[in-house]
Amino acid sequence: MVEASRYYKFDWITIILFLLLVGFGWLNIVSASHSGDTINYLDFSQPYGKQLMFIFLTVGLIILILAVESKFYERFSSVIFIISMLSLAGLFVFGKNVNGATSWYGIGGMTLQPSEFAKAATALAVAKYVSDLNTDLKRVKDQIYVFGIIAIPAILVLLQKDAGSTLVYGSFIFVLYREGLSPIFLVLAAMLVVISLSALKFGGLITSIVIAVVILAHHFFRKRKPLLIQPISIIVISAAMAFGVRYFYDELLPFHQKDRITIWLSLEKDPVKLERMKKTIAYNLNESEKAISSGGLTGKGFLQGTRTTGKFVPEQHTDYIFSTVGEEWGFTGSAAVIIVFVLLLLRILHLAELQRSQFSRMYGYGVASIFFMHFFINIGMVMGIIPTIGIPLPMFSYGGSGLWGFTILLFIFIKLDSDRINQW
Repeated sequence: MVEASRYYKFDWITIILFLLLVGFGWLNIVSASHSGDTINYLDFSQPYGKQLMFIFLTVGLIILILAVESKFYERFSSVIFIISMLSLAGLFVFGKNVNGATSWYGIGGMTLQPSEFAKAATALAVAKYVSDLNTDLKRVKDQIYVFGIIAIPAILVLLQKDAGSTLVYGSFIFVLYREGLSPIFLVLAAMLVVISLSALKFGGLITSIVIAVVILAHHFFRKRKPLLIQPISIIVISAAMAFGVRYFYDELLPFHQKDRITIWLSLEKDPVKLERMKKTIAYNLNESEKAISSGGLTGKGFLQGTRTTGKFVPEQHTDYIFSTVGEEWGFTGSAAVIIVFVLLLLRILHLAELQRSQFSRMYGYGVASIFFMHFFINIGMVMGIIPTIGIPLPMFSYGGSGLWGFTILLFIFIKLDSDRINQW
């Protein structure tokens, strides 16, 4: 009996934080999707009814993930990654177009978004490759390989015009930084994105050349033999990124998202036109800010939000779900949600540092980075800190694929961590 019980030891703090977010998220989906009439919580024609069904199915998914031997996820990570990439590629043939993005498979009356599951597959693949005995992130070859693993799903998702999900793959830079990647990549990436958009079309390339010259000068003044492969690699990769960012902005980004970035970075030089854009394009954001500010300190109460009930904020049960929290639960409720999210992130990072294998540690950091990117972008978007980009708030936003994707991502790590617990 004792031997059998050891397999049921998991980090229950993480699980409880997850359940708190899922439960409170569902309550806010109820608020955002009801019309003021009597609520039938089992009405599966309504978003809150569908989400409740997704939550029940999530329980079965959790049991399945925890029942699988933890070594399976490491041993078959490459296979999982390949299958996931094939599911993304299959969208170009069998995908269903929704709001201009071909990111879903239509299955009966439901839709399934494979990009939500590709995040866990990519985190597994990156952790597997970097934890290999022959991998050294200080070598250019290994850097190219690992960036290639990350770039494959990012490009496939980008070509499906899902800019929000594409950005999430940038979170893996934090994982690689933890494992020894030079911090220059973090600085360079941030500089190139902003400069490529706001400066000259060749601004990103010019910046990368300057950095490469600085590296060569550093070697020269320290009387070291310059390694040409390093500055050349920086120029090539930076140039590709600089032109890629600009091409993505000019050619691939939908007009409404391009306009939102234009407003955020003030790329429009005509002040009259810029002000007109702010009034028309930023409608969702303006209504979201009004809903949040109207909640005051303690909020208007569950189902009492006038702007939420009046549907002033479009897509409020999905990308703008946090505005419901702000209106009905006020500053107190919003702060509580943010605190729980931060506690979950800190708990994952804490557990990641306790792992005995590099694979489990890296995967844990991948989970934390993906959650952080979603959390930061979504709440920042709703509050007007960053431009509006369609990206769900984990465990809060409506959608089965999103909920299941985050569940898979988190509970694979909980299963990996259970090996550490059960070995004590």
